[in-house]
Amino acid sequence: MNKFKYYFILIITSLSLFSCSKDDNSSIEEVPLRDFQEQFTIDSIAIKEYLETYYIDIADPNFADNDVIIKKITNSGTQPSIMSYLNSSTFPKLLKKTVELHEITYEIYYLVLREGVGEKPTNVDEVLTSYRGDYLYRTVAKEAVPASGDTPAQPAVPSELLASQFEVLRYPQSFFNLTGVITGWSEVFPEFRTGDTPVSNGDGTVTHTNYGAGVMFLPSGLAYYSSGQGSIPSYSPLVFSFKLYAVKRSDLDNDGIPSYLEDIDGDGYLRVTETDDSDKDGIPDYLDIDDDGDKFTTRSEITINGVVTPFASIPDCSGNTTNSSRKKKHLDSACH
Repeated sequence: MNKFKYYFILIITSLSLFSCSKDDNSSIEEVPLRDFQEQFTIDSIAIKEYLETYYIDIADPNFADNDVIIKKITNSGTQPSIMSYLNSSTFPKLLKKTVELHEITYEIYYLVLREGVGEKPTNVDEVLTSYRGDYLYRTVAKEAVPASGDTPAQPAVPSELLASQFEVLRYPQSFFNLTGVITGWSEVFPEFRTGDTPVSNGDGTVTHTNYGAGVMFLPSGLAYYSSGQGSIPSYSPLVFSFKLYAVKRSDLDNDGIPSYLEDIDGDGYLRVTETDDSDKDGIPDYLDIDDDGDKFTTRSEITINGVVTPFASIPDCSGNTTNSSRKKKHLDSACH
């Protein structure tokens, strides 16, 4: 077999999804590009205010489906703010994570209603999810107007932080690839799990149980930023409530090994860094068709008699398939 080395750039194209991917923004008025840090500071203030002044209202009294509606607090005694759940020891619990992007450090808040009992997606897998999307905006404050002639006086109206729904998907029919959606989705979904095996209802529908459910609060830099999307204005922080029903594993480099199994550090996130790059050639394993850099493709090294060997059964250079600490042959340049 001729030896060779593949070098390539994987270009991920966006899906034609309204709420979480790129689309035709011809109706969106162009606005000046803002500094990422300055805009994140503005978004962060809005998101924290939202978390302090809104609460979750349970749509289902039994909370069976984790259906929630977010409303503005009118009685702080009976309506605890979303922020009050920060780092709670029980569910719901509000958590926070950081993301390094655009040469700044973003913060993402996400509310865990239920973690789920199944498998976690990585940030390069596909997810089956229902969701509701809202964008945050502020009304314009109005100054008081004194009475004039027959016109009565008008009181001052302060600015108010509100949320506007832009899309809802209750019954998903297809999977969303997390490599083709907004960054916020690919950062939050790996924190949740799917549910039990779906149960067929005999009429073509299925019932999902014990799935992960939550709400994510995204700064615009991890969403659509200056471009906007459909009815979503530019620089809008977004709020998504969601349920994670199923995961479909990807194999982005088509080397016969699902991408999630090439997450070397096991953190659930596959990134273009040396952490997930076995041969240190600058191409992470999940995009590298020659993981050990021996000039033989990974797929050819794990294929025996025309059949791709399952990941757990890939041998080391000596042929051993049982030693759990063995170095699999596709990661060892000493053999192929």
